[in-house]
Amino acid sequence: MRHKGGGMNVTVLLAGSMVAMLYLTTLPALAHHSFAAEFDENKPVKVTGKVTQMRWSNPHAWIYVDVEGPDGKVVNWAFETAAVNNLYRAGWRKEDLPAGTVLVIDGWQARNGTPTANAYSITFPDGKRLFAGSPAAAAPAAAPVGAK
Repeated sequence: MRHKGGGMNVTVLLAGSMVAMLYLTTLPALAHHSFAAEFDENKPVKVTGKVTQMRWSNPHAWIYVDVEGPDGKVVNWAFETAAVNNLYRAGWRKEDLPAGTVLVIDGWQARNGTPTANAYSITFPDGKRLFAGSPAAAAPAAAPVGAK
């Protein structure tokens, strides 16, 4: 009768495994932040700058641009975009943003006041636009950074 109670051990083991799997599959959702927690919809920004890097990562891709302020100082802004898969489905390709590309980016600034924002529209010098996340119809007009 060595196996008596063995069924109970297997049941406990399976239940524990299922709980662990559920926990691990929800971690990405728990780690994901909300727009309102990080960005301020009342602080629209519009910058013109040169791409220094495009980071294709999940859960969000990032565009980094050097922006020259009215005082001549250059500040590197970080713009969060949608997930890579969303960007790809919207027509983005990795070749679209090589370093040095001049862009006009509209978005909403981070609540902490750093040069970080959530981008919703990216415009190239030739007028081509790529949408990066939030629909532009919902986006307010923003004065260029440094404008009074």
